[in-house]
Amino acid sequence: MTIGWIEVVVSSALVVVAVGLSVWKGLRIERSIVWAAIRAAVQLLAVGVLFQLIFGSATSMFWASLWVAAMILLSVETVRRRARRIPSVRLGAFLSLGGALAVSLGILFGLGVFELEPVSLVVIAGITLGNTMPAAVLAVDTAAKAFSDNPERVEGLLALGMGPDAVSRFLTPEAVRHSLVPQIERTKVVGLIALPGAMTGMLLAGADPISAVLVQIVIMYLILGSVAIAVVAVVTVIAMRAFTPDARLQPWVTQRVWSR
Repeated sequence: MTIGWIEVVVSSALVVVAVGLSVWKGLRIERSIVWAAIRAAVQLLAVGVLFQLIFGSATSMFWASLWVAAMILLSVETVRRRARRIPSVRLGAFLSLGGALAVSLGILFGLGVFELEPVSLVVIAGITLGNTMPAAVLAVDTAAKAFSDNPERVEGLLALGMGPDAVSRFLTPEAVRHSLVPQIERTKVVGLIALPGAMTGMLLAGADPISAVLVQIVIMYLILGSVAIAVVAVVTVIAMRAFTPDARLQPWVTQRVWSR
């Protein structure tokens, strides 16, 4: 199957329909729709050009590694913006996202599931971070609110003799579960409702259906595991940053204002 500019233009008809519906219903989101469509096209074209430059060079692995590092930093910065007032949250986000990615890549490439090549490195890192970052953002939001919305409850538990670790174990499990639910539910419906991108892409490219399914299963397990690692790690970091060394609440908890 060959996709050219004509096919791209034809596919934009649905975007035109969406803009028309916005105008008809007075939703006032037509500019946002158009901007999102244009921005996505520009970004993807830029990525395509960079792919051609990187993967065609003699130092393609170096540039692929640099690309992955840039994705990690951008993901960390996105998480940091959700918790500006929490001390050292950037380091915690880096360890959480970077650690989850390192474990995933170590298993896939270290055990020979995929051959280590510039293309596979960038693609798999992008898939992993693309799913772990939203989960980490949700985990930061949920875990921080578990403390900042209940400072009296936390102080009461401390007054009863519970240490910071015990208080954290009491408050954070719900934050972890809440942050993992979207990914768990998406995993449950794979093949029933949702047909994931990797599998559909291979099928459209003419690959054997079973081979496409096996690749998708590997990626599905990769995503679920990396999201779980990242969520648990970032919630643990938030819980650690909620207390001072002498087991008192940090100012960001008692002030009840932790993000913007």
